[in-house]
Amino acid sequence: MKLSNSRMLDRFYQYMVVERRLADNTVEAYSRDLARFLDFYVKRGASFAEATRLELLEFLNQQREGLSSRSLARMLSSIRTLFFFLASERLIEKNPFSDMHSPRIGQKLPSVLGRSEVAALLNAPDTETPLGLRDKAMLELLYATGVRVSELLSLRFNNVNLDAGFVIVVGKGSKERIVPLGMEAVERVRRYIEEGRRLLPGSQKTTLLFLNRSGGSLSRQGFWKLIKRYCLAAGIVKDVSPHTLRHSFATHLLEGGADLRSVQMMLGHADIVTTQIYTHLAQDSLRKMHEKYHPRG
Repeated sequence: MKLSNSRMLDRFYQYMVVERRLADNTVEAYSRDLARFLDFYVKRGASFAEATRLELLEFLNQQREGLSSRSLARMLSSIRTLFFFLASERLIEKNPFSDMHSPRIGQKLPSVLGRSEVAALLNAPDTETPLGLRDKAMLELLYATGVRVSELLSLRFNNVNLDAGFVIVVGKGSKERIVPLGMEAVERVRRYIEEGRRLLPGSQKTTLLFLNRSGGSLSRQGFWKLIKRYCLAAGIVKDVSPHTLRHSFATHLLEGGADLRSVQMMLGHADIVTTQIYTHLAQDSLRKMHEKYHPRG
């Protein structure tokens, strides 16, 4: 017979006190955290046995108000310990949180560019030169897809389908994912291929899409220097890294109403919790915009 959520918690507390012999204050801390989690499921009329990662994500988002990152990390740790126990005792069939990691305390939020800053950066390259056409295409593709810089620089002709408007990205662990391209990125990559790439030395000897001035592969350091140069030309004073356009891509999508699961798939995150940080960035951006423009802000 399946146990209720409350009975499962009782079994867990008994285990903590009798078998693990934890101190009263430690058990009390677990109890405070898990009481909130129990209330969340009581309101839903759902069982711990059917818990999902998305529900955990929703719960943690609800708890953000008034709690520090340290308290949230402790709460997640309590939940993970509970479900490890429930699965080991076969009170639930599977632990849905077994491979989830607690966030690092005090983790710094990634830097994100505003939409006008992105526009200024994308317009910085001189498209009258082959290398300028290349740089414009790279920046447009990076912002259109949110790919990692290493993924961008390793793209080959057969990874890009400009007619259908998508790119096949080979990510971590050699896992492939398909990411759509916007019209602007499609046109800029097409123009680079037709007017810029063929003028670079050795362009006929490799299938790499983006080449350096000698016809070889671009390095991450070389791309980082390009970003810094174009930020200077665009008047952007923020500390911008090659990853900043990836962060901006995800945040701007969520601001525009995209769902978290779709953004996760496009970014190639194995765990949706990794993508969740952009939800916080999007909410913070909207709050600042509200404060700036609302008459009662």
